[in-house]
Order: sequence, then C-alpha cells, then structure tokens
Amino acid sequence: MNPALAHNIVFLDRDSVVASVRAPAFAHRWSEYPSTAAAAEPSDPAGVVARLRGASIAITNKVPLREAALAQLPDLKLIAVAATGTDVVDLAACRARGIAVCNIRNYAVHTLPEHTFALILALRRNLLAYRADVEAGLWQRSTRFCLLDHPIADLAGSTLGLVGYGALGQATARLARAFGMKVIVHTRSPIDDAEARQVDWDELLASSDVISLHLPLNDKTRNMIAAPELARMKRSALLINTARGGLVDEAALAEALRAGVIGGAGFDVLTQEPPPADNPLLNLRLPNFILTPHNAWASGQSMQALADQLIDNVEAWAAGRPRNVVGA
Repeated sequence: MNPALAHNIVFLDRDSVVASVRAPAFAHRWSEYPSTAAAAEPSDPAGVVARLRGASIAITNKVPLREAALAQLPDLKLIAVAATGTDVVDLAACRARGIAVCNIRNYAVHTLPEHTFALILALRRNLLAYRADVEAGLWQRSTRFCLLDHPIADLAGSTLGLVGYGALGQATARLARAFGMKVIVHTRSPIDDAEARQVDWDELLASSDVISLHLPLNDKTRNMIAAPELARMKRSALLINTARGGLVDEAALAEALRAGVIGGAGFDVLTQEPPPADNPLLNLRLPNFILTPHNAWASGQSMQALADQLIDNVEAWAAGRPRNVVGA
C-alpha cells in the first residue's frame, strides 16, 4: 500500500454497531475507537478533532460533528453516518467545505416495525399489568381460572394512524393490515397506496386508535405532539414513537398519561440519549407506558445490514460513484 494514496479512515464510535464491519476494498489506514467524547478540551486526546486530524473519511453514528470541529479538519472529505438520521452532522458546514455526507437507508424495514408492534400489542393487551398481577400472586389466589382485571383490546378493526410514510411507515402499514387494522396516513407528500387513506392532521389525531411516528426530527417536527394534540386524541388511543426523541413534548406526555388523557404510550427514543435522571418519562412507572432504550433498530440482522451498507457507501464514494448522499 502506498501511504501517499491511502485514505485515512477513523470510526469514532465503533461500539455502537454490534456487527462485523468488513475492511474497505481500497488502500486505506483504519483507526477505530469504542466511543469518542462529543465535546472535549483541545488538550483532551479523546476529542473529535484530535482523533480526526489527518483523516479523509470519518465514520460516526452518534458523535456530533459541528462547524467548530470541521473548521479544524481540512483533510476531511467524507462523513459516513452509521445511521439514517444525520442531525449529528452540521450539513450546512459540510456543504460549505465540500465534505460529502452519506447515510444508511432502509436497513431496518423488518426490525423497527416489529418492535413497533411489540409495543402496540403489549399495551393493547395490558401485558405489563397482567405480568405484575402474576408476580404479585393474584392469579394464584384467584377463584377463577383466569384474571380479567384489565381491559384487553384486539387490533383487528381498529385504526392505525401513521405520521410519515417512508419505507418504515409503509412496512408498519403492511403489518397493520395483516392484523386487520385500517390504515390512515398523514404526510406532506401525496401517497400512492390504495390500501391507505391520506388524511389531514386533525382527522388523524381524532380518528386513530394507535398513532405511530415515522419521520425525522427537524425544526418543523420538533414537539409536533404536545398537550393540545394529546387532548385531541381518543382517550383510549396509544401513541408510539420509534422514530426520534423530540417529536413529542415529553413533559406533556407524562402528564397526559398520569391524567388518563390518552390510553397509553410506547417509546423507544428520548430527547436526550443517554437520558438524564430527571427526564419526565424515564421514571414513569405506569402499566400503560413502555420505554425501551433506543434499540428498535438493533436486531442482529439489521445491524449487519447497516454495517454492510456503511462500507458499501464508503467504497462507492472512493470509486467516484457516491450513493446515499444526504442533500444530493
């Protein structure tokens, strides 16, 4: 390998991808770190700038790359994001500096919808409450063969409202129809799906038995569901968020669940991750609320697909045929 021609690749948070990452098929030097501090003092050897100095390709999953750091990295030519969301990267600064950014697409079309329905089924059938009853010995002391202390509702015949209808929203819709659910969709662009009805925001809030979010976080979607929107939902409705933290006002949701404004919620994401101890949802102990630690995407199969696509993206860019370029 001619060192002068080799790309210098640095993976800032390798431990975030639990899969085999193959070596790119071109001359390169590879460095990886289990994790990297998002903000460090200039003298801190674990800082982003120190680790990327001299790198032409950076790989990051959740380590932020902002303008202040990019300004100190003149050799950087590509940021390969090991995720779909690119909010950790200052895209405007990258455009100004000629740094390409690529991301991962459509890799979680099985695992995330399955996780979404795991949350929906657990909540509609009150599995947490019934498990607590068994652990408390209520079934063992019952005079009947079964316990019926909490309501159980079928999915068949109910309405799923999807907010966002990209690959993940469409995959979730397919599962919903298999359960016999009616599907309505709210999204900015017209949809081409005879089996799903596109509705406005007010109708989706008022008509859905379950609302599931499948859209990115940006200035237009931040806190798109807050106290007024929660109040317009059915009192029996479920709110599911496996998309991005910040789409829902967390304090308003916590209060709505305590007050019985909606029937329940299942979340896989929070506004800040890892969450601080005072997050209003973190310590909510209610049988109608389930919080999982941002792992809806993380089946073994999907993470391997992500790792393979990550290197596909890097190789395509190095070959002059960039793919999955953000903003292209």
